Amino acid sequence: MSFVADQIKRADSQLDRFHLAFVSAKRRNPSDGSESEDFESQQLLKAPRIEAAVRTLSVANSSRTLLPRSTILALLNSVQSEFNNASEHELLESHAKAEQLQWLLVGKATNQVFGTVLHILLDQILPLHSDLWYWDSVLGSYQYTSLYSIQTSPLRIQNWAYDIFAEVKRRLDSTGLARTLRLPGSQPPNEAADDSPSLRHQWVSFYRLVRGSIEQRSLLQVKSAVVSPLAQIENEIREKRKGVRKLMEMSASGLGLLMDECLSFAAHHENGSTENGSEHSTVSPTKKEWKAVVEESVALIESVLIKITAEDISVPEFDEVVFSSVEVDSAQAIEPEEAGSLDTRSVLLAQRLRRILVHHIPAHIRASSDMSRKYGRPSRLIRYWLPATALLFASSTIFRIMVNRQAELIVWVRESGDTAIDFWKNWVVEPTKKVIGTIRHDKDSQVALMSKQSLEGDRASLERMVVDFAIDNPSVMGAKSLSESAIADVRAKVQEGDLTPVLKAYEKDLRKPFMGTVRGDLVRALLIQIQKTKVDVEIAMGGIDALLKSQELVFGFVGLTPGILVTVAATRYLGSLFSSRKGFRLTREQSLMVRSLRNVDRILSAAAPANKMLSYRDHGLLLCEVHVLRERASVVLPKDVLRDFIEDLEDLVDIRTGVERQAKVVDRIVWAYRRWLR
Repeated sequence: MSFVADQIKRADSQLDRFHLAFVSAKRRNPSDGSESEDFESQQLLKAPRIEAAVRTLSVANSSRTLLPRSTILALLNSVQSEFNNASEHELLESHAKAEQLQWLLVGKATNQVFGTVLHILLDQILPLHSDLWYWDSVLGSYQYTSLYSIQTSPLRIQNWAYDIFAEVKRRLDSTGLARTLRLPGSQPPNEAADDSPSLRHQWVSFYRLVRGSIEQRSLLQVKSAVVSPLAQIENEIREKRKGVRKLMEMSASGLGLLMDECLSFAAHHENGSTENGSEHSTVSPTKKEWKAVVEESVALIESVLIKITAEDISVPEFDEVVFSSVEVDSAQAIEPEEAGSLDTRSVLLAQRLRRILVHHIPAHIRASSDMSRKYGRPSRLIRYWLPATALLFASSTIFRIMVNRQAELIVWVRESGDTAIDFWKNWVVEPTKKVIGTIRHDKDSQVALMSKQSLEGDRASLERMVVDFAIDNPSVMGAKSLSESAIADVRAKVQEGDLTPVLKAYEKDLRKPFMGTVRGDLVRALLIQIQKTKVDVEIAMGGIDALLKSQELVFGFVGLTPGILVTVAATRYLGSLFSSRKGFRLTREQSLMVRSLRNVDRILSAAAPANKMLSYRDHGLLLCEVHVLRERASVVLPKDVLRDFIEDLEDLVDIRTGVERQAKVVDRIVWAYRRWLR
């Protein structure tokens, strides 16, 4: 509850300081010499219910700052008997001690009721911002206005039918035809009247009466409709927006008034008995000072709850009306014949708090809910009845299509699953295995265009062919026979690709191709050259094969990349459907914070230059926006930055610094937290 919790803690600590100051004073100056025992121990033993109630209502003794209304009411009811029988209770050895304990309980109960009312007002104001934005968006667009007209058309038809029914009933009662037709709610006809018209004529008269009422109603609407129907809808929207704005401003005025005036002990003490201006002056008030603050706070809470929903009070008159009511209440409380003792006043305040919890708060909630339903945005049933009706009529067709194509849908789902599984196996798993095998130099994973022993075999075969050809034809080499050194020289040249003996014989036989083919070695030389071509091709393929082997890992990753890309894209898409709500929520919270900062700047800019402090209404609106900022900041900002942001918000809501300094705080928030508000 942000600043509500801070306000409750601050007031609770002040009440504890007042009580401790009283206890310290009693210890230093005991009223009776027999009272030597510890004051708090005596209270604990003799007033267990009040002590337990005080501990429960204390903020410091509970993890929850604000207690439920039922708990506060139950605590007040539990100590009512001790309050009523206080004069006869054995606790009352010291009247001042009993009085102090009762007032402490009333003060802490008032603090809890104060926090409850603040929380209720906040819960009522924040939805009104959304309603106001809704009416602004509808009024600012011709399409939205037309859509609103269609959405609310059943309500207008219903109201028109009710008007016709009321008019027909009025005419029937005036003519006495209702009793003749024995319609519901009419007196039975006189049985002695035999000369009554026939039943047919009676119903014809009834039909003419209804038709005349409809025509008269339609004629009146036509005469009154000087503007178009769409303009009438816009006028209706403006009236609703005006009602929402009034309720929001009244609630904001009540919120700001309570925050500034309720349980404001420091302000009363500054106006009261501060003589030395010391640091502890606020914890040493006069006897009745802080108790008067509690009384005024109870009266203020009660008056605010009653006046907020009063339709005869305008926004500018609200503050004056509330303060007038509180002044009248205070004047009645201090009358001698009405005031009584302080403990009696504490009993009356406890009863008044119970009345606030039992009657005023529920009545305020009901009245605010009625006004919100009257002026707020239409219900979901009215806004979505058109698409819901269309879906209802189309549901049978959709169901029929699904039933008729049930088998096709099942096959489609099954094939989609098989496709996804095959894609995963063939394009992700298998390429991954191949890449891993390449890294580990697996023989089965190496890329090759030819076997490793193919080139060596063909080259050895070519060498043998050329050597045999040179031995069989030594004349080609210019000798009658070849020595071992000559054969070794031929073999070495063949390894280098030199086929000179074969080419010489080929050139010789080519001069006489026919004779070289029949009697020479033309065919043999040609076949050896074919073998040489085969070896050259294999050498080129070997170079390509070596290039592929050097880039084998690259090809493996190229084959794996499509599968990885598709898998990552699908995973991110599915993740965006199921887990991107956090990112969407973060963006939405950032936009809400920026919008709240804009509203804060508008509130401060709209404040009158002559006024150094904000009005109660502007202060209440500012508190609402700050509440939104603090709630959203817990999602948007990091924890270490959040502490600084809360400090800036505390400076922003401190109206004692003035409007100019508050505007500077807004500027500081904008540039200091710009990184998280984009």
